[in-house]
Amino acid sequence: MKRIGLFLLCILQAYAVSTRIGDEVNIVGVRENYLTGYGIVVGLQGTGDGTTTKFTLLSIANMLKKMGIYIDPKDVKTKNAAAVIVTAKLPPFAKSGMVVDVTVSSIGDAKDIGNGVLIRTPLFGPDRKLYAFAQGPVSTGGGYTESNKGGKIQKNFTTTGVIPNGAIIERNLPYNFENQPDVTLTLKHPNFETAKNIVESINRTFGRDLAYAIDAATVKVRFPDIATDKVKFVSKILDLKIESASEPTIVIYERTGTVIMSGDIKLDTPVYISHGNIYVTVQKQKEVSQPPTLSGGETKVVPKITTKIEEENGRIFAIKEPTLKDLVKALNDLGISPRDLIAIIEAIKKSGKLHAKIVIM
Repeated sequence: MKRIGLFLLCILQAYAVSTRIGDEVNIVGVRENYLTGYGIVVGLQGTGDGTTTKFTLLSIANMLKKMGIYIDPKDVKTKNAAAVIVTAKLPPFAKSGMVVDVTVSSIGDAKDIGNGVLIRTPLFGPDRKLYAFAQGPVSTGGGYTESNKGGKIQKNFTTTGVIPNGAIIERNLPYNFENQPDVTLTLKHPNFETAKNIVESINRTFGRDLAYAIDAATVKVRFPDIATDKVKFVSKILDLKIESASEPTIVIYERTGTVIMSGDIKLDTPVYISHGNIYVTVQKQKEVSQPPTLSGGETKVVPKITTKIEEENGRIFAIKEPTLKDLVKALNDLGISPRDLIAIIEAIKKSGKLHAKIVIM
């Protein structure tokens, strides 16, 4: 019987540290945008979509129709083509003529799209406008799939590939940075103290009240005047140093039994804890079933299943010091399992005695 699984406890003591403003914030309007399109990969060696994937056959027929070749979709029998979804990220300040990488993913029953060629595919943004065209040979990173009735061997994923620099941007983004009267910073981890420190650092550096906080997540910064070099100004802001303190956090990854505690975690003491466990063991053994003499029965091997239940008495212990060190020491001295540790931490949090954010993954 295996009672204790993998258990890893990490303690990270966090203090106020000096960090760049650029590491703590994003700039509104300066972000990536997702593009999506539907296309066809051709030139496959019999590893494309089968004849049961109707939308692929219809797409091929429509593509040929645009080229002046009229054919009934029912007459399309090829397995050398596959229907795919094409995705890409449009970078900030994207301009017409720039190129970006694209990811190509099969949506039919194709077995392998590697070494195929993506036919020109329009890529659309969330506003349904066309921003780029994608085309080119698909690479699956040397992946392959071989199978027969006896088994299957696979390396990497052969139904997803990439085309480096496979999309050409056709439309500029509508965001005009030069005409903006101010710049808005959004905190990656909203915090009133951090927002205050950002405002004070900017105003102190430039000797003027250019920055003000709207809330714990937003700081607005006015440009000093119209002739300001805005790129240089924003670059200088992002390079300024501030004091930043992380929020006390406990991260629990239940699948592996990993618990990470960081920050100055406080406890309202004293805390008294009683915790017990029930362990269930199920064993299966084979036994010979011998029929009575002259009964005409057959000797058979039958399984015998036994169930054993053990209940561990609850253990009561106290935590009298409001420090993370004492909490960890008390838990480790008991040799508790990961599930016990998770249950105890959650119970202390619900009781209002533990002052830290708990993140369960």
